[in-house]
Amino acid sequence: MSDMEEYRGLFVTESRENLDTIAQALLTLEECEDRETIDEIFRSAHTIKGASASMGYMKLEKLCHSMEDLFDLIRNGKLKASAPLIDLFLACTDQIDDILESIDGGGDDTGNSIDDLVSSLEAWTNGGDGGAPASDEPENNGVDEAHPEEVPSPSGSGDMYVVGVDLVPECSMKDVRAMIVLSNIEEIGRIVSMKPAREEVENGNIEAHFEIVVQSDAGAEALRAAVSGTDIAGVTVDRDAPRPVQKPQKKPEEASQKSDHHERGREIKNLRVDLHLLDQMMNLVEDLVINRGRLKQIAQKNQIKEFDEALNMVGRSVADLQNLMMHIRMIPLNHIFNRLPRVVRDVAQHDHKEVEFVIEGGDTELDRSVMDGLNDPLLHLIRNAVDHGVEPPEERKAAGKPEKGLVRLSARRDRDNVVIRIEDDGAGVNSEKVRQKAVSRGLYTAEEAATLTDDQIIDVLFNPGFSTADTITDISGRGVGLDVVRAAIESLKGSIKVESVHGKGTCFELVLPPTMAIVEVMMVRINGKRCAIPISNVVEVAMLKSEGIHRVGNSRVILLRDEVLPLYTLDDMFGSFQSGEVLVVLQYRSKKCGILANVVEGQQEVVVKPLSALVGSCPGVGGVTIPGDGEVVPVLDVNTIV
Repeated sequence: MSDMEEYRGLFVTESRENLDTIAQALLTLEECEDRETIDEIFRSAHTIKGASASMGYMKLEKLCHSMEDLFDLIRNGKLKASAPLIDLFLACTDQIDDILESIDGGGDDTGNSIDDLVSSLEAWTNGGDGGAPASDEPENNGVDEAHPEEVPSPSGSGDMYVVGVDLVPECSMKDVRAMIVLSNIEEIGRIVSMKPAREEVENGNIEAHFEIVVQSDAGAEALRAAVSGTDIAGVTVDRDAPRPVQKPQKKPEEASQKSDHHERGREIKNLRVDLHLLDQMMNLVEDLVINRGRLKQIAQKNQIKEFDEALNMVGRSVADLQNLMMHIRMIPLNHIFNRLPRVVRDVAQHDHKEVEFVIEGGDTELDRSVMDGLNDPLLHLIRNAVDHGVEPPEERKAAGKPEKGLVRLSARRDRDNVVIRIEDDGAGVNSEKVRQKAVSRGLYTAEEAATLTDDQIIDVLFNPGFSTADTITDISGRGVGLDVVRAAIESLKGSIKVESVHGKGTCFELVLPPTMAIVEVMMVRINGKRCAIPISNVVEVAMLKSEGIHRVGNSRVILLRDEVLPLYTLDDMFGSFQSGEVLVVLQYRSKKCGILANVVEGQQEVVVKPLSALVGSCPGVGGVTIPGDGEVVPVLDVNTIV
């Protein structure tokens, strides 16, 4: 039973990767129909089909088989990949995703209905070539196992290898293990033939030994690494297979560069690790960082030479471990970005708009904890750009714009932060419409609304429940909008900025820290008690002059370089506080305030731990940290203070 569970997990993971490949390739196919993309979809669908049959998920196998038949017609030029057909294939990918979800949850594929989709696929197949069978080609791409030297000229490049695989005799599911081997090989090469034939393996007819003829430019070691794993007793890789007749190739230096690139790229062996384990590791690293600071304090107090030397070595190792751990937790933004072209396509079709979607900088990396919270805000902003931003084709034409709108999503590193921009060349923010809505919602009087600046109008958009949509649709108009996006971005310790020109377009800019676990803070003492303030919220530190403090009603304000700032003493948190020598100026969004402090102790990197469930939420405190001397220090949440 445990073997079955292990293979179930492997099957779901591999199938999801192949499904992602199919979904991405379908969107590419809609833009430009090329042979390579069609082959990629065919190969991925075939892999899912074979693995499903081996695992006994016959509904999933049947759906993939029907997709494969139809794709064979497209591959042979008998059918065109039209938009309705792409819609049908995308619906199939959604259904496959649902089935995989159900399998992953411990069920099987019997609870999912595929009859309608299979009927639609078969109708297209029969209509596509007049009712003839979809393909006369054997499953191994027309290659006769007995005569591999008669292989037609392949589309790829690379040397030919015979890979012999021996499974351990006690392997309980030889067919599944063999299908996983084939899937791994197909990632770095092209399977020309195999013995026994692929259909035999998919039907479960396989012994402990099988052979595969592969064409690949990744090298013998990469092939050996791709095949090795659980239940594999031995692997042989020989380069004596006959080489097929090839088409004229690129220049030798180009071919060698490509070969070198593959050689380098494929030697990295990936390991799937449960995210909870990474979180536990991160907690342990954070504890080490805290205790390193504690040990430093003890070393300074006792002045022991040998202890100092050992501590320096430990300190360096902890710092390296900390950096390595941060790096391991980093995930490229493509992880989220790759799901968004489908969203743009669906919203554009719903609104009858034409939209070109451009993604840049998807290889920029973010910590997993930040990435988790970024999914919904990005989804909302992209839908917003297509639904609210880009105008219908006839309106764009009348305004002298191209009928096809442009939405650009870009990411880049900027010093210590990651900046994500969502830009569109649409209608921009209509200030007059926002003013009217703000008055009708009772946010402002007509006189106040008339005097709003551009920045204040943008701020109005972030009010809870505010929407400029005239009608409520499936996509927008319910007023669950930018306020939720802003809250989500701020919970990630980030900020959101909007620039808009009416008639020209809008740009949303998100600035996010690459990680939330370790933060740069300023340590200060207020009324003799220590607290930490995130550096990102500190504008400046100044010496306090009592003549600069004024009372306005019950509040105190300070005049600092012709700017009036509210002044807080944080009595509720640190007890009654009469006089301070230092003014710390804090900023949140466009608002500033000052707080009184006795002394500034300097800035340092600290690990911020959230408040435990026992304490509950505490206004003004964003978490706690433990510096070197072991004292628990609160980290101020500047947002609630301002």
